[in-house]
Amino acid sequence: MTTESTSPVTAATVVPSQGSPDRVALPPRRPVPAPPFVSSLVAADCAAVLLAALLLGPEQRSAGLLMQLTAGLAALNAYAGLYRPGAVASVLDELPTLAGRAAIAWCAAAALLAAQSPRAAAGPGLLAAAYAVHLACVCACRAVLHHRRRAAARAHPRSALLIGPVAEAQRLAGTLAGHPEYGVRPVGIVTTHRPPDPAEATLPVLTTPEEIHRAVIQNSVRDALFTGARQPDLVALLSHYGCAGWLVGEDGEHGGGDVRRAPMSQHLWGHPCLRLDPPPAQRGRPAKRILDVMVAGLMLTALAPLLLLCAAAIRMSDGPGVVFRQERVGQDGRLFTLLKFRTLRPANDEEAATRWSVAHDERMSVVGAFLRRTSLDELPQLWNVLRGDMSLVGPRPERPYFVDRFSRVHAGYAARHRMPVGLTGLAQVHGLRGDTSIEDRCRFDNHYIDHWSLWQDVCILLRTAASLIRPAGS
Repeated sequence: MTTESTSPVTAATVVPSQGSPDRVALPPRRPVPAPPFVSSLVAADCAAVLLAALLLGPEQRSAGLLMQLTAGLAALNAYAGLYRPGAVASVLDELPTLAGRAAIAWCAAAALLAAQSPRAAAGPGLLAAAYAVHLACVCACRAVLHHRRRAAARAHPRSALLIGPVAEAQRLAGTLAGHPEYGVRPVGIVTTHRPPDPAEATLPVLTTPEEIHRAVIQNSVRDALFTGARQPDLVALLSHYGCAGWLVGEDGEHGGGDVRRAPMSQHLWGHPCLRLDPPPAQRGRPAKRILDVMVAGLMLTALAPLLLLCAAAIRMSDGPGVVFRQERVGQDGRLFTLLKFRTLRPANDEEAATRWSVAHDERMSVVGAFLRRTSLDELPQLWNVLRGDMSLVGPRPERPYFVDRFSRVHAGYAARHRMPVGLTGLAQVHGLRGDTSIEDRCRFDNHYIDHWSLWQDVCILLRTAASLIRPAGS
């Protein structure tokens, strides 16, 4: 085991250390219920389609066509962000996007209907009338929903945290207090720089993940307003809690031009306001899970004879107890039982939990050494992937003893658990396996999470398969 840093860190902090930004440890994820407002928007789109379909004839108003039209329209609206309204939503601001998506959906539905049944094809006049009714209905419904949302926000403002320099955050808090129509109630300031005099702050100043966690839970915080430069670690942490992130302020205050992408109507009393997208790893979880299930299922089926052969070799060579079970730390610190083919029988449970490497242990049989060298001992973890304990690609899971130890020594180690642990990962395809630098592994793992994409998962899987041709073992 290589540990370049020897000074223990007793607690994670939001305040960055000298030289490199520190990362924060993520407590258990807080469940966030689906907003009823979003469900109402989807229902309004569906109702508009059904109302417009009344103008069509019986042959044109088939259930299959209506379902395709509704699903296509909902997908187009979701992709355009129409179900993720801004801080100040207005149907007039949404009208160009709504009209464009509705036109695409109706033209596609008309073309599909004409291809399936030329006699039932809708003429231009009928199509235009249905489109006009649909657009009028959806605009009317959305106008009512936005009005009710603004009224509810004024009556019951949403709790928010302000992130950035204390002076700027306090100015924004004063602005929001003077304009309750925005429905935002600041409850604390998160700063990455220690304020010169925290006593002067009118709101609680939060500097550690524990303080942020307590503030979010106690105040039911749903929004995080960044008044300074975007900070990926804090965006990830607050998104982890279910908070929507917003970049607020003038262009010059942020050291970048992101906020200039905000529409003119999106502002908090003249301060431009842009919604921050969640980290890529969170947006792509459904696709990542689908890839895991498909590949793991196919591999378990295809490799079943090889698994049986390995199990038989272990049984004949080392006796009973083919599968080795060990407690590991998964996503968000959850514990799960990892499965491996047994290559060495530990002396006791303490040795299994605290001994770092057994790669050169003389007790290992020829079969065990071969399985480790070829990584065949890892194949049972495909069952962990199928069960959802792990992913195919992600940071490698470690035992609780070493997670606690490394989290105290290496800043950012705990942040590896923001994402499901994996059978292989970016660190492993760069040769960081077995007795290699924990600091390097931590850096690769966090880089993978911060820049995740489904294609990168595929690339890592292909590189892992290629590396098995020239195995190095662990």
